[in-house]
Amino acid sequence: MSCEPRTTDGDPWAEGGCHCGAIRFAVCLPAEPIEVIDCNCSICTRKGILHLIVEPSDFRALSGDDIKACYRFGSKTAEHWFCPTCGIHPYYRPRSHPSKIDVNVRALDAFHDTKWRLKAFDGQNWQDNIDGLRCDLLAAKAIVPCSESGDGNAPTG
Repeated sequence: MSCEPRTTDGDPWAEGGCHCGAIRFAVCLPAEPIEVIDCNCSICTRKGILHLIVEPSDFRALSGDDIKACYRFGSKTAEHWFCPTCGIHPYYRPRSHPSKIDVNVRALDAFHDTKWRLKAFDGQNWQDNIDGLRCDLLAAKAIVPCSESGDGNAPTG
């Protein structure tokens, strides 16, 4: 899968952010339908996150990186970043893929204009299921950097 144009002007980069606008980001989206992970663990269920795990090169913090707050629990591997003003969790560093960025696609400005394909992940039984998730993402080539698609027009913040 390669990163193809996602907006009317041919730009594969989509922007999003928290509710109050203090935290803004851009992410390179693959072609539709985009597979996102719907996890049923305690924190994902409470936050209502739909996950898109991307390479750091496919993510840009545009604003608010200096104000975001962080919540850690359990293994303390995941860094659950959120806006200290409005409380929204637009993206974070996941325990499952600590070298990647996990974007909450519900925080994208174009969330309702994009076709998503949900993949259930049993996060309540994380240890029993994480290897399958990691293998599924690799097999589907769901994590493809924009650099492989030849696009060099990443937004900067």
